[in-house]
Order: sequence, then C-alpha cells, then structure tokens
Amino acid sequence: MKELKTILEAFKKVDLSQHKAALATVVNVKGSSYRSPGARMLITDDGKWVGSISGGCLEGDALRKARKVMIENKPMTITYDTREESNQNLGIGLGCNGVIDVLIEPIDTEAKSNTITLIEQIVSQNQPVALATRVHGEFAGEKYLLDQNQQIQFEFSDADLNKKVFHELVDVFHHHRSEPKFIQEEEIFIELIQPVISLIIFGGGFDARPVSTLAKSLGWNVQVTDECVSHIAPIFFPTADKLSLCQREFIDCDFTITPFTACVLMSHNYEYDRDVLKKLLTTQTPYIGILGPRKRFDKMLAEFESQGITLSKEDWQRIHSPIGLDIGAETPDEIALSILAEIQSKFTNRSGGFLKYRNGPIHERKGEQVFKQVYLHDEDQHQSANG
Repeated sequence: MKELKTILEAFKKVDLSQHKAALATVVNVKGSSYRSPGARMLITDDGKWVGSISGGCLEGDALRKARKVMIENKPMTITYDTREESNQNLGIGLGCNGVIDVLIEPIDTEAKSNTITLIEQIVSQNQPVALATRVHGEFAGEKYLLDQNQQIQFEFSDADLNKKVFHELVDVFHHHRSEPKFIQEEEIFIELIQPVISLIIFGGGFDARPVSTLAKSLGWNVQVTDECVSHIAPIFFPTADKLSLCQREFIDCDFTITPFTACVLMSHNYEYDRDVLKKLLTTQTPYIGILGPRKRFDKMLAEFESQGITLSKEDWQRIHSPIGLDIGAETPDEIALSILAEIQSKFTNRSGGFLKYRNGPIHERKGEQVFKQVYLHDEDQHQSANG
C-alpha cells in the first residue's frame, strides 16, 4: 500500500498537458528476483520514475518499453529472463536467476476505469482488497476489484470470466498469496493489497521518539498517546500523524484498532501499561509489545489472574514481552530498530531469523509454504519457562 500511495502522490504532480505516464507492474516471477509480484513503478515520458520493479537492473529497459506504450496507448507485457549471467538484450549481467513478467500499461485519465482512479480508490479505503488484472491480449490491463466484504468495485468486460475470477479473489483473502492464475485459458494476475501498518505508541518518553520516526520512514501511520501533556509535544514527534492526550480508561473509545494496528506500550509507568494492556486484550490488534523485563509482564499476569482474567492462546501469540527481536540492541535507536523489525515480521508472518539459514527463496513462491510463523511466547512455552 505504501508504494501505491507514493505512486499516487507522484502522479498528482505530473502535468498531463505536457507529459504522458505509464504504470509497470510485476505480474509473475519464476525463480529469484529482487521484487515480488505486485511491485509497481510509475513512469513518465520525460524519463522519470517512482517505485521499482527490480533492484535497478530492469528499470532502464522498462523506461524504453514504456515510451512505446505511451505513444501507442496500448499495454504490453514483457518477459525478462535473468537466468543468464550476461543478458545481451539488456546489455547488463544480471545474475538474478529468475524470469520476470512485467505489465506496462498507459495511464489514460479519460477512461472510466483507469488505473490511477482504481489506485486512488484503494488508497482512500485503507482496507484489504483483492485485485485481478488481465495480462495479455486485447484486454491486457483490464481490472477486477473486490473489497473485503465481497463487493465488486470494478469488473472485467467478460461476464463468464468475472464469475470465475470472483472465487479466486475471495480465496486470496485467506491464503494471502499474489500470483498469476490461468482462468479460461487466460493468464490473470491475482493479488491481495493490504493497508499499511498503523502503529499506536502508548507513552511519549524519550525512547518512543526514534520508534515514531523510524516507523514513519517505513510509511506506517503513527499515533502517539500519553496521559501527560508534556510528553507529547509536537517538537518531540514531528513526523507522527497524530498526538493524543488520552486517559487510559478511554483508550478503547478514542482509538480505532484494527487487525492492521500494532500497539506498543512503553510508558515506563507500570500501572498505565497494565491498564492499557487490559483494554487492548479486547481489541483486534494482532501485536501488543510491552517494553521492560519479563518479570514486569509476569507481575501483570499475576494481577490479571487474581481478577479472573485468563489469556487465550491467541493472546499469548500476539503479546510480545520483552519486546523486539534479539539483535543486541542497547541504545534507543537500536531498540527502535529491534521493535519495528519484530512488528514487520509479525505482520508478514515470518520468524525474523537470518536469511542465510532460510531454505528456498526469500520471497514467497507459488506452492511453497514459506511463511510459517515461529511464536516464541505461546502458552505451553510460557508455562514451561515459569515452572
């Protein structure tokens, strides 16, 4: 979603009376590549671009192909074979060992269902959507968009194809895998586009500042709240989207917490963190991180138990205390990196280990179950750790 927002912002600055634009999208990958299916790049006829479809290897050739697309006002899909060490067609040794299909389509703002209008709609909703794109032939670039409530927002011109694509888009909300599918002997790129992560930081101390700054640099939506007004002065959090003075008892009323919201408790006030945690247990957040030693969290658990509050298996999986990945962090900046890396791994369902020990491709590929999460704080482990 961040890339779509960036592309949309860049497109709004293009003077369409003077320039034409095109959008390049990675629609299929076989083997290894720098970017996964769904990666996008906005290109204008003055040779500028925003976003990327590779690590810089393919962009130059994509610019040349995009000029042809813009002149002819007709989409095309290009296949880049990077399996050879010396790719004479591109004039560069890529060595990526993969085959990448890239759809380049002209942006025609006069068309009823043009790509930019669709991107604008996706970004404004800030909800998960499933998108299907026809890749080849006369109708290349045509879109079918389904929201999480299974409401059709755009559809193909082929009624029979629409019926079959609908079921594929419903499925992608469950398996979360963006990939091409052959439907009615036609290649259709199916993808799930999810909102950017929203981060709520509870506590505005000095060590919350790098967490806010780094999260915002990743394109996340960032909110900071505290009960002390002096802790949330704008000068301390210049990039945050929202600063809130909120008493702990109103947390569930004043904040919208969705399955795409990460919550970090770092106030250094034990009672505040305990009470906020109690509120967060009733929300949909998949990640609750608590700064401080494990004994601090154990004390909260003992108090919860005395009040008849029992954590579910799902609660054990979403609560992270101590917070962060084990990277040897000591300074506030290093701790911020550790926290955000853990949140990223949680939302992508990855374990956060060294990539060099990973079996298979870095990015998910069709038919491979490479996103299995390793939870370090499940209920059984907690019980064994505490005797």
